[in-house]
Amino acid sequence: MIVPGIRSLLNRSTLKDDAMAGVVLGIESVPDGLASGLLAGVNPVAGLYAYLYGTFSASFFTSTTFMAVQGTGAMAIIVADVGAVHSGDDPARLLFTLSILTGVVMVIAGYLKLGSMLRFVPTAVMTGFIAAVGINIVLGQLGDFTGYDASGSNRIARTVDLILHFWKIDVATLAVGLVTVVLIVVLRRTRLSALGLVVAIMLGSILAAFLSALDHNIALVGDLADIPGGLPFITMPIVSKMPELLIPALSLVFVGLVQGAGVTAGFPNPDGSPSDVSKDFVGQGVGNVVSGLFQGMPVGGSMSASSLIVSAGAKTRFALVLASGVMAVVVLFFSGVVGYIAMPSLAGLLIVVGFETIKPREIEGVYKTGHVQAVVMTVTLVLTMVIPLQYAVLVGVGISMILYIARQSNQIVIRRRVATESGRIREEDPPDTVLPGEVVVIQPYGSLFFAASPVFEEELPVVNERSRNAVVVLRLHGRTDVGATFLNVLATYASSLSDVGSKLVIVTDSDRIIEQLRVTEVREAIGDENIYVSTEWIGETTDRAAADAAAWITDRQSGSQPPDPEEKEPS
Repeated sequence: MIVPGIRSLLNRSTLKDDAMAGVVLGIESVPDGLASGLLAGVNPVAGLYAYLYGTFSASFFTSTTFMAVQGTGAMAIIVADVGAVHSGDDPARLLFTLSILTGVVMVIAGYLKLGSMLRFVPTAVMTGFIAAVGINIVLGQLGDFTGYDASGSNRIARTVDLILHFWKIDVATLAVGLVTVVLIVVLRRTRLSALGLVVAIMLGSILAAFLSALDHNIALVGDLADIPGGLPFITMPIVSKMPELLIPALSLVFVGLVQGAGVTAGFPNPDGSPSDVSKDFVGQGVGNVVSGLFQGMPVGGSMSASSLIVSAGAKTRFALVLASGVMAVVVLFFSGVVGYIAMPSLAGLLIVVGFETIKPREIEGVYKTGHVQAVVMTVTLVLTMVIPLQYAVLVGVGISMILYIARQSNQIVIRRRVATESGRIREEDPPDTVLPGEVVVIQPYGSLFFAASPVFEEELPVVNERSRNAVVVLRLHGRTDVGATFLNVLATYASSLSDVGSKLVIVTDSDRIIEQLRVTEVREAIGDENIYVSTEWIGETTDRAAADAAAWITDRQSGSQPPDPEEKEPS
């Protein structure tokens, strides 16, 4: 499944552009990777390794040329909420195990073509989820940004504690953070563009060093972890702990699918070849497995990194390989410098990322769509804020499924088909009741599965004592399957018609539906002679069923025997 195009690694005409783009992304990814590890609450080096190995390995497998597989804010927040990777017997290996497990599930899901499942997640759910992730990112960095170690069971509680004890904020730490934020905002609008992030963090760290010389205690990356001067060896996962990590892994898989699909849609391949969400999912899975084996945290398709490498002028996926090489050079030869990066500077970077994650226009658009969409988005946002993110993701998926079923069940429409003298077919509202001696041909539109069955039953014309010698013809054309609940509705309706001397006729083109009718009690209620099999000619069988029904009514009203069922082709 390796994407053809690795030959582009030797393409001299694009090498210069790819090299420049790779240097830009590689340099920017060093502080970004450390910040991702910080956001996840793990050793920042795990974030750096994840960027390095995830970017490199996934670049050979994704179908989208410029998909950069790195750590993302949403995935880091999920990791931050996984207690096992912070308090277990061997938290570092548990983190790497989570990355590998996430990758394995992604690869399996990609090969099973589960990328198509994304269509079941409505925009309202994802907008609420992403907005909550942005808020969580901001709130999660206030401690490092202000120098106050707030107490509380979650980010909201710690933020409230910070507000109530604002006088405990370390002014020097806050100053470094604020200066970094201002520099990021300003420098990114200059010629430095994305490299402005790196420069801003460097200047913020220089300010921190100056303030430290004046006896102010400002935390550095080196205070949290030793920055090794070499690349890691392979670390095997703890297989026995994988069941315990399955739920957070599934949440990471879902987030990776959503974010990766955004990259797939946003960055078409330069050669015009189509991208495949499921193949990109496999690429993300490979990136996670390799990241975990080499002591990195979970990764996914990064919209910001992909946008950066494209805007930097990349022509082929070799730019991603070069970006990984730049990160490796930094780890091998400049690890000591990395340890002097100021923590409030990294926190400032993440706060900027968090604010940019929140999309006010998209939130406003959902609210304008309708009350139901607004409620769904708000519920998703609130749940994501108050419960661990891995569970909030699954709740969001559940909400989307319930919303989908509810929508489908309420979109049932029944129309009456009326043949005119000119031979044309007109559709109109069905009658409220079945009138005596009348043929009513009806066509349902919408889902006919269990949740929709009660709505369908309510839409059917009512059968009462006056509904004698009538026939209701139900046209189930274009359906391949119906549920047991719907079949029970048919059986009940057919029995109510039979009780007043009328009957129900079914017209269908599906062998599966015919089999379902025959193996259930619907067959007894309707009768084999009242099940018509459609031909390849549109409307022909329905017209024949209506004609037979009219003849049956005439014979009933005249007191003669009903027509011989053998006069038509039985189903």
